[in-house]
Amino acid sequence: MSGLQGLAQENIWFDKSRYDEAERHFYEGMNGIPQTPQERDASAILQDIAKARQNIQQSLAGSQNASKSEDQSELVSRLKSLELDNKNLHKVVDDLRAVLSKLESRMAVLEKSQAPASKTVTVTKAAPVQKPKVEEHNGADDDDDDIDLFGSDEEDEEAERIKAERVKEYAQRKSKKPALIAKSSILLDVKPWDDETDMSKLEECVRSIQMDGLLWGASKLVPVGYGIKKLQINCVVEDDKVGTDILEEEITKFEDYVQSVDIAAFNKI
Repeated sequence: MSGLQGLAQENIWFDKSRYDEAERHFYEGMNGIPQTPQERDASAILQDIAKARQNIQQSLAGSQNASKSEDQSELVSRLKSLELDNKNLHKVVDDLRAVLSKLESRMAVLEKSQAPASKTVTVTKAAPVQKPKVEEHNGADDDDDDIDLFGSDEEDEEAERIKAERVKEYAQRKSKKPALIAKSSILLDVKPWDDETDMSKLEECVRSIQMDGLLWGASKLVPVGYGIKKLQINCVVEDDKVGTDILEEEITKFEDYVQSVDIAAFNKI
C-alpha cells in the first residue's frame, strides 16, 4: 500500500482543532474581517491543506483507475483461458461421441452375426433326440406282428439292473479314493532367556518333540537385539492330530532354554 492510500485511510486526526481554527480565520479573511499575523499564517496553512487534499484526491482517483484497468486486463485473460478450455472440452466430447458410435455399430454387427449361430446350435442339438426312434424302427422285424413299440417290462427291468450296477461301481470307486487330510504350515518364533542361552541346544530340544502328524522343517536364527537371537523354525502338522496349543505347551516345557513361543505365520496347505 502506498503512502497516499495509507493517508486516505487514516481515521485519527489529532490536530483537528487547530485546523478548524485556521479554517475559521480563512473564511473571516475572505469576508473582509481584519486578520492578525497569526491568522494570516493560519490561512496559509489552510490553503496548503486544501491543496494537499486536492492532490490526495487526484492521486487516489489515478490509483483507482489503474487498479480498475488491471482488474479488467485480468478478467480478459481469464475469459480467454476459459474459452480455450471450453474449445478443448468440446473437442474431447466430439471424440467420445465418435468412439461411442463406432462401438454401437460394432455391437450391432456382432448381434446380427450371433443370431444365425444360435439357430444352427439348436438344430444340431435337436437332431440326436429323434435318432434313437428311427434306429429302433429300422431294427424291428417286419415279419413280426406282435412287436411292442412302447417297450416291455423285461427291458425296463434290464435297464434298472444296469443302472443299479453302475451306481454300485461308482460307490465302490469313490470309497477306495483316499480322503484328503487337512494340513497346515506353521512358522514358530522360539525366544531364549538371554544372549548366553545355547541356541543349538534349544533347537535340539524343540526338534526332540515327536508326535503323530508333526513334521519339523527348516530353521534359522534371527537377531532380536542386544546380542539375543530367536529360533525361527517351520513345521507341518495335520489339523486333526496336532494343534498350536499342544505345540506351545510342549516347547515351553524346556524352561531352562525357552522363554516364550509365538506363531509368526499360519497357512493352510
